[in-house]
Amino acid sequence: MLTNMRSLLSGSFRKNLTITASSLIAFSATTGFAGYEATKEHVILTKDGKKQEIRTHADTVRELLEEQHIHPRPEDYVYPSLDAAVTDDLHIVWEPSKRVTMTIDGKQKEIWTTAKNVKELLAAQHIVLGPHDQVSPSIDANIQKGMNISLEKAFPVQLNVGGKQQQVWATSTTVADFLKQHNITLNELDRVEPSLNDKIKANMVVKVTKVQKVTDVVEEPVNFAVVTRRDASLPRGQQRVISPGEKGLVSKQYEVILENGKEVSRKLVKTETVKQSQDRVVAVGTRETYITSRGSAQSSREIYVTATAYTAYCSGCSGKTRTGINLRSNPHMKVIAVDPRIIPLGSKVYVEGYGYAIAGDTGAGINGYEIDVFFPDKSSAFRWGKKRVKVRIIQ
Repeated sequence: MLTNMRSLLSGSFRKNLTITASSLIAFSATTGFAGYEATKEHVILTKDGKKQEIRTHADTVRELLEEQHIHPRPEDYVYPSLDAAVTDDLHIVWEPSKRVTMTIDGKQKEIWTTAKNVKELLAAQHIVLGPHDQVSPSIDANIQKGMNISLEKAFPVQLNVGGKQQQVWATSTTVADFLKQHNITLNELDRVEPSLNDKIKANMVVKVTKVQKVTDVVEEPVNFAVVTRRDASLPRGQQRVISPGEKGLVSKQYEVILENGKEVSRKLVKTETVKQSQDRVVAVGTRETYITSRGSAQSSREIYVTATAYTAYCSGCSGKTRTGINLRSNPHMKVIAVDPRIIPLGSKVYVEGYGYAIAGDTGAGINGYEIDVFFPDKSSAFRWGKKRVKVRIIQ
């Protein structure tokens, strides 16, 4: 009985002791955890625009971010710096950079940036926009992850349209698009140099020749023809106008090509008669006239001939006439060469403007109503020239 009593007391004691020890350990752990938590710093973290409160034992901003599984890139925005010490109520801001692709004048590169919009990004890259540069999207567009940004720097180009040249600005594009950008409309016949598919380059001269095809109608006078009719009622050499004649009128239609307003070609495409011309009709006398000198047995007749001149020293001339007169020995004689069928050789004649002469020579070029008058020198022969004169043949 006594032994059982001892065993019972011994077991109860051990059990209470175990419970007491467990309670002490639990209390100690609770007290230690509470103390650990109490020593943490209170921090506000703004992560990509969103705020959250954090309690931490991290010594630096870098350690705190790593606790949050954040591994900043060099381009990210972190405030304060990664090496800054963490203090109670510290406000930490982390803005992750975004990867964008920027193409400048055809050259592409990747950029990590925390810029809010395209304008800030260009400023961060030290890119100054000129007034004619082109950016896509616009400088006010917000930066998005994976965005493609295109920048084309403008350069001067000489634009010549219709002969008027000016300096304008352009970006790398084709000639066709360049003209559209400057509101240049091309007509079907216009010429462009260089070709529309060529690329625009700095200081290039783009020349547009404006070509027009127009119709020009011109009215022109048409001279009348002169028709002669033989008239036996008129003395030989006399003329009489039967009909004065009248000029006609034609309309000519031309196809005219203009380049920059100036005519470069003209092609006749149609001719129309507006008014017919009327011939001038002239009666030419053929009746021979005989004149009998008063108080003399001599008679004469008058004819009209074409008279030229020659000398004794002309090419092929011997100086002697057909009737044997030596003109070189008698330079002051008045002699004419004739066609014997019209004026008989040896006849005494009176030539208007030349005087009395002898029909003493012939010539291969004398045919019909033609004569050649003799002069002692070439200058006199040249002054005579060729003329129509009246000849009186004295029988």
